[in-house]
Amino acid sequence: MKYLFRLLLAASIILSGCSNQPKEKEAGIKHLTIFFVNDVHGELKNFARIGHIVELARKETNVIVACSGDIFSGNPVVDHYPEKGYPVIDLMNRVGFDIMAVGNHDFDYGQPVLADRMKQSEFEWVCANVDMGNTGIPEPLEFSTLSVDGLKVTFLGLIETGGKANATIPSTHPQKVEGIIFQNAEQVMPKYEHLKEQERSDLFILLSHLGHEGDFHLATLYPWFDMIIGGHSHRRIDTTINHIPVFQAGSKLNYLGKIELTIMNRKVKTEDFELIDLDTCSGYDPEISNLVDAYQEWPGLNEVIGFSAAFHNPYHVGCLVTDAFRSELNVDIALQNKGGVRSYLDKGDITKEEIFRIAPFNNRMVIVEITVAELRHFLKKSATGFYYSGVRIRQAGDLIQLLDQQGKVLKDSTRLTLAINDYITAVHESILPGNGVIQPQTDAEVMISFLTRMDGKVDYTGCDRFFRYQESGIR
Repeated sequence: MKYLFRLLLAASIILSGCSNQPKEKEAGIKHLTIFFVNDVHGELKNFARIGHIVELARKETNVIVACSGDIFSGNPVVDHYPEKGYPVIDLMNRVGFDIMAVGNHDFDYGQPVLADRMKQSEFEWVCANVDMGNTGIPEPLEFSTLSVDGLKVTFLGLIETGGKANATIPSTHPQKVEGIIFQNAEQVMPKYEHLKEQERSDLFILLSHLGHEGDFHLATLYPWFDMIIGGHSHRRIDTTINHIPVFQAGSKLNYLGKIELTIMNRKVKTEDFELIDLDTCSGYDPEISNLVDAYQEWPGLNEVIGFSAAFHNPYHVGCLVTDAFRSELNVDIALQNKGGVRSYLDKGDITKEEIFRIAPFNNRMVIVEITVAELRHFLKKSATGFYYSGVRIRQAGDLIQLLDQQGKVLKDSTRLTLAINDYITAVHESILPGNGVIQPQTDAEVMISFLTRMDGKVDYTGCDRFFRYQESGIR
């Protein structure tokens, strides 16, 4: 009997995040529950569960539902939908999202598409460090004050701007943000010091797409916020920096952040954070579930184009990707940036959907003629990491060496043909030769062609071809 009691108690604790029990209301205290997600990247699977959780909560307390950016790029169903990104906005509308920060990957589909998706949205977009200029994209609000049953909550939005060394843009293809003006977060922060008082808000929240390091930095320098709800770095975060709670809820709709607050005299009296593992929740909204199923019905994505002999992590996949580039484009060497490999490869049949998850950005391929000296300079100055094929790359002290397949060091004057994607050439145009020839294929299309023509099983589990220059040779 004692064992049964303990079992039932444990089950009730596990399921508590998936249901909402009524709470006693104290006189003079306002109650608010904030649900949030970040870095959804097109995943649809758990919207029905979120809808169910939010619907139950709204029957018991005041609720705001927020997203801290990056709802696009990552799910082929969404990325290749006739109206790119439409399914995510549709589902967010049906759940009842109230507000969203702009993320770097929300620009990935191009400016006309982003404009359409923002117009489709039934929630506010906020970003204080962007000016859309004459692009036709609706200007997001710098901040928005939401009123819920007498509570006033002000959200300030910010986006990261670390996309290019010699420019202030977010981490997306530079061509996608042409004509848009961004400022660093610190440039705009001073004018919002007294925003809570100006808006007479009960809460002042930073809805951030800066990454956790940026959030920690701003919390240290500008301790004005009641909390920071962040994104971009795909972390699960529940911490306090300089007396400011900072939260993040992982990525790809695996988790739902839940912050329960009691507020008195415009100050947080109590704060309780829970990270709900959505895959453990049994309840769901049937209408949203049916809609998700309808969106997922894309038979062409299930076409089998190869077979994987084993599970491949992203480093193994990087070997496959660069071998595909080198073979299909008939070049000496191929590189792929680490951020261009977005997923793993399961054991068994390889489908087109898996390839589009690995390479979701539709980056076009480019062939560049380059000397060994120019390539060494690029690898040193790019400050990023690359998967590679066709040579061996090693670092000895501050020196980068390129070796052929037989282990012979290549001379600086040796000329090579290099296959890379056009995101790399755009971001690093100042340190790459300007003689690149854009190819008609995207990186995903090259991979699909390679796998379709490949005989035998894919097995790169013993492969590790990744290089990132280390300052002073420190490993």
